[in-house]
Amino acid sequence: MAGLLHDLGKYSSDFQRRLEGCRDPVDHSTAGALEARKRLGGQSRPLEYVVAGHHGGLHDFYGFQPPGLDEKLHNGGKLPDYSAYHAEIEIPSRLPVSSALRTILSDSPFSRAFFIRMLYSCLVDADSLDTERFADPGRAAIRGTYDPVDRLADTFFRDMDALTGSAAPTPINSLRQRIFEECLKMAERPPGLFTLTVPTGGGKTRASLAFALRHMQRYNLRQIVYVLPYTSIIEQNAKVFRGILGAGNVLEHHSNFDPRTEGEVDDSARDLNMIVAENWDIPVTVTTNVQFFESLFSNKRSRCRKIHRLARSVIILDEAQMLPTPFLRPCVEAIVELVRHYGATVVFCTATQPRIAGLIRGPVAATEIMSSPSMLYEQFRRVRTTNLGSLSDGPLAHRLSRHPQVLCIVNRKAHASLLVDALAARCHARQRRRSRKFRRRGWRTKSRRTVVFHLTANMCPVHRRRVLSLIRRRLDRGSPCRVVSTQLIEAGVDIDFPVVYRSMTGIDSIAQAAGRCNREGRLPEPGRVYVFTSTEVHGKASGWLSRTAEIGSMVMSRHDDPLSLEAVADYFETLYAIEQADPRGLDKEGIMKKLHGSRQDSLAFPFKEVGDSFRLIEGTRDVIIPYDDEARSAIAQLESGFISQGILRRLQGYAVSVYPHTLKRLEEAGAVHYINNRFIVLNNLSVYSEEKGLEVKNEQFDGLLLVDDWE
Repeated sequence: MAGLLHDLGKYSSDFQRRLEGCRDPVDHSTAGALEARKRLGGQSRPLEYVVAGHHGGLHDFYGFQPPGLDEKLHNGGKLPDYSAYHAEIEIPSRLPVSSALRTILSDSPFSRAFFIRMLYSCLVDADSLDTERFADPGRAAIRGTYDPVDRLADTFFRDMDALTGSAAPTPINSLRQRIFEECLKMAERPPGLFTLTVPTGGGKTRASLAFALRHMQRYNLRQIVYVLPYTSIIEQNAKVFRGILGAGNVLEHHSNFDPRTEGEVDDSARDLNMIVAENWDIPVTVTTNVQFFESLFSNKRSRCRKIHRLARSVIILDEAQMLPTPFLRPCVEAIVELVRHYGATVVFCTATQPRIAGLIRGPVAATEIMSSPSMLYEQFRRVRTTNLGSLSDGPLAHRLSRHPQVLCIVNRKAHASLLVDALAARCHARQRRRSRKFRRRGWRTKSRRTVVFHLTANMCPVHRRRVLSLIRRRLDRGSPCRVVSTQLIEAGVDIDFPVVYRSMTGIDSIAQAAGRCNREGRLPEPGRVYVFTSTEVHGKASGWLSRTAEIGSMVMSRHDDPLSLEAVADYFETLYAIEQADPRGLDKEGIMKKLHGSRQDSLAFPFKEVGDSFRLIEGTRDVIIPYDDEARSAIAQLESGFISQGILRRLQGYAVSVYPHTLKRLEEAGAVHYINNRFIVLNNLSVYSEEKGLEVKNEQFDGLLLVDDWE
């Protein structure tokens, strides 16, 4: 019915003149919505939303500036005459409603709002595909040129057989094989909600893909959507998936990826990837939490096109502990909708499971895939955790300097910047004392460069990847390597230190930091993880991080092993209990209340307001850094007026996100310029260093150069 109604307004003579070349704008969307209201009475509302918004986005029901849906339909008498449609289209006065749809529409207001957005997705994707088939048949023919699931599964399991056959018969590899086999066994279970609790190093990426492929085969599901918190992890996983399944079967969808510059992607797969990014019509999509959840709550046509593809799909939420806590309640509610009403299977995949059972409404319950997560934790246990209590930067830098290879993770960029300076000074002083001692004894010494690395989001992605590559090479060679980082290194970065220090934070983050320690279990003794509470002003957490650090400290005091599954459960239960005591806890923008309808009208939803307020990353702007020749070449093309999607994607690897107050300081210092009043480019490289990236003067810390202190 939405397909029949959506373009009724094109039957007006005004729109026909537009087809003949007249440039006057014509509202052709409201007519079908108005006709639905006239003809279908109480059944019309979902159709009103999707038809009226099929170009401009789903409207708020109420509103005057801009007009809401109700206001637009009240003014429908001002529309051009579109009655010519009667000669070709017959609109019934009542729609048959299936029992499944009746169940959804009699469920909660959230379920009804979700259905409207799902129906909208169906309409706008079909509309776009239909236009494409007419206007660009060559492009349309590229769609669907991927392998069927049985062939993908055969390819994957052959690869796994080869990998297993060549793997050393170690205890760790035996455990990984057991995890893999348990995933295959549980894939026979009917679609639903699952958890996969596997320690770091347990091979959960391949094991979860095995579950998804076998589950797709068993229940004829459509596709796999792999959702991760950071682009760095996405790049790793997508590379693995492409290597096994082929680039033409895997979409890597995030801001930093450009298939046109990706060496692993051949020409045919490159074209397919560019096209299917619009609607995820491909067997495997690897994407971010931001892209996934913001699309589920968006009102915009471009973002909503993909939503209906999630029905009857397998959705893997990897590193599930990173689900956005300020939006956790609406995120969980959306996941439950996909499972309960749309035949999807969702897997929460992590070593530190968030305790979401209390947030799940209705009959949906999660099933754990592993038979004994606690036993697995003990078998994979590779570190010992010690709480050092309070430490200032001096003693902390002294401790770090005594370890040849060590990683220290802190909560604030200011702390990372000051601590890396203190550590470098301490290491240089230690080296000078060593050299003097050797010279007094008449010994000749080889000069050794003190190597201290700094990693924060002040460094553009290309810069960070280069630094991480240097760090990995030094670790592999056994060379001295000391790193001070913010938490961006914690989740999914494949890096292995013998010793890790972590500023006090939530237990989930401490566990992630521990995953960078003795990762491969090569040390004769357990790796050492030291947790400390900074006494420095620049090291103290505030706001949300202060809350998680306080709860983390409480949980550490209650458990002998703060990384045990019992401690993790205690942490999340305490955190969620505290958050739920707040009226806006776990839903800081009040999304659930906004989607509850009004007293007068249970179908009056503010779709635009919800879409505008559901933002996992708030109000930042990207500053493009002319970091190397490739970046400078792309910037030069922008300045010459040549703008393409490929150039924009390439430049994402050279962008640093800043908040408005930092951008203002850069502007005042004349450190940036604008291209087309749209792209912000750094033109003063004195505020971007190879050691620390982008930093801006901040008087709060004695002139220290800083950018947006929280990550």
